[in-house]
Amino acid sequence: MNGAENLINNLAEAGVELCLANPGTSEMQLVAAIDKQPKIRAVLCLYEGVVSGAADGYGRMADKPALTLLHLGPGFANASSNLHNARRAYSPVLNMIGDHATYHLQYDAPLTADIEGFARPVSSWIGTSTSPENLAEIGMEAWGQSQVYPGRVTSFIAPADHAWTDLEAKSIPTPALEQAPKCHAEDLARAAEALRSGEPCAIMLGGRALRASELEFAGKIVAATGCRLISETFYARRERGTGRVPVERLPYFGEQAQAYIAEFKHLIFIGTKPPVSFFAYPNKPSWLSPDGANIIELADVSTDALDALSRLADAVNATTEKPVRQERQQHELEHGAINALELGKILTNRMPEDTIVSDEGATNGLWVYAMTEGAAAHDWMTLTGGSIGQGLPLALGASLARPNQKVIALQADGSAMYTVQALWSIAREQCDITVILLNNSSYAILNIELERVGVADPGPTAKSLLDLSNPVIKWAEIAKGMGIEACTVTTVADCDAAVERAMAQKGPYFIEVIV
Repeated sequence: MNGAENLINNLAEAGVELCLANPGTSEMQLVAAIDKQPKIRAVLCLYEGVVSGAADGYGRMADKPALTLLHLGPGFANASSNLHNARRAYSPVLNMIGDHATYHLQYDAPLTADIEGFARPVSSWIGTSTSPENLAEIGMEAWGQSQVYPGRVTSFIAPADHAWTDLEAKSIPTPALEQAPKCHAEDLARAAEALRSGEPCAIMLGGRALRASELEFAGKIVAATGCRLISETFYARRERGTGRVPVERLPYFGEQAQAYIAEFKHLIFIGTKPPVSFFAYPNKPSWLSPDGANIIELADVSTDALDALSRLADAVNATTEKPVRQERQQHELEHGAINALELGKILTNRMPEDTIVSDEGATNGLWVYAMTEGAAAHDWMTLTGGSIGQGLPLALGASLARPNQKVIALQADGSAMYTVQALWSIAREQCDITVILLNNSSYAILNIELERVGVADPGPTAKSLLDLSNPVIKWAEIAKGMGIEACTVTTVADCDAAVERAMAQKGPYFIEVIV
């Protein structure tokens, strides 16, 4: 066989089941090798940002990496925005990047680039094949590195001649996965003392600490000590809804977040770090924790969250406590024009159990989030790195990881345009995804931010740079053009009927909500 086949066969034996691809000429041997490997499903994406965003969504829901196939340095550069989000989400992602044949690099052909330079800012580990025989070894090492707890973005470079050269088949041992590090006993003792102090105390949660099993122990600690649970604002994945342990969410704007946690004398961090303002603003705080508060960083995102919470529960004698659980809610709907609040009520009433939500709803999404705490048990994923254009690809990847679960892409109109190509892949793969597109024909959050940075009276040019209504984007028509059944709704009644219809059927559906 050739080097490409040896690589792909070894990755398949290690458990790689999905390749998200946007290949070019340099990767044709890799394409042919994937074609021969029945254990790996190949999905074509029409833009590299869809590839990387989908790999992020897959990693968040599967807790193992999908393989991406990217074309040289510029192709990887197109993927970088959503790899930034994946890195912030600590998602396992395995990037396979084709390169020119090694002997061709000296001629500086048009697509020749510093691939490692492109990859370094968004990769926790980078490897380059040194020979046809080394190609499978470097790919397998990248696979193992991607699964360092809780997950990492890794990248390896596959020169074309290493892929097409014939060699003897070689089975590469699957790398042993390292155990996640545990929190220190001294920090655990400090956290337990703070919880027993009787003073206002909160446990700030992020990363894997927002999974249901970890939240069980967090809920026991709350029952025993009366502390509060607060999540980071933008997390990779939270298991929430009926029967789950409820968690408050830290507000987005810095001064609101600062006020939200101002009362606490003790802040214990598990799976996250002390919060800072998302942006800097004139005369507004960057560091948000209260002055003089007892800051205890018990477990960062790379430290075993389940171990930290279970040991902390034991330290405060909470292991037999019964956590408070979220109760099921049903909302009575208002009549008239649809808005984000009513949409949240509709989703609470209609979402089936085990729904997965990819939330890139921006300003309107916050209202939907607030209203859906009492929906059936579900997973909620957010924009971890702030780089917009994540929502649709993230939903695609989540659906490929969990094909038997309904996925909802709660999507703002402006950010949807960044990776609109994802709709084509959703249609092609017949993913069970309902896209709910919140169309306000504006970068609405930036109108707020304009005021927050001190621009009191913006002129017509400034306003035009935040406006999406000239021309109006006809989203339902775009979705239909990509092969997805679509409708546009303007009223609560019509939106409720559309969501009911979408939740009852399997396959892609698109609802444009005019808000």
